[in-house]
Amino acid sequence: MNKTQFIVALAFILLSFNTTFAQYGYGNGYGNGYGGGGMGRNSMSQINQMDQTPSKPKEIPVEVTVSKIMEKLKPELNLDELQTIAIGNVYTDIIRSQTAIMKDEKLGQTEKSNEIKVLFEVNERKVNEYLSEEQKIKYKALKEDRGNNKKEKKKKSKKEE
Repeated sequence: MNKTQFIVALAFILLSFNTTFAQYGYGNGYGNGYGGGGMGRNSMSQINQMDQTPSKPKEIPVEVTVSKIMEKLKPELNLDELQTIAIGNVYTDIIRSQTAIMKDEKLGQTEKSNEIKVLFEVNERKVNEYLSEEQKIKYKALKEDRGNNKKEKKKKSKKEE
């Protein structure tokens, strides 16, 4: 009896080691002896990563973009509150339209570029409707200055290459 109890106890111990190792991925070819196949800390994060689909970069809300534009324009053009609201609404519409054009898969790159150019022309006309003559001159100068800055940045990046 003593011998059978010893064998049963030994078998129980061996089986419990086997199930313990199985939980941590030992011996199944996946764990590499470090518990990678089991449900350790790293495994849960791997499962969470698998559940998440690769996401696109978060889009900045239109309102945030418009508020940044208006923060720059308002003091430089000396806009009153009515002008700020009206021009902000114009920029909101234009940015939403631009986003829709960029997402349209039916359009080719040149068609998208042409439509965006038209949008910017419409934007300029609508904004100018709300500006005084003095503000129109300042607005035009700001746009030209911004255009020159972009050209300078392109030249610098080409020289660096």
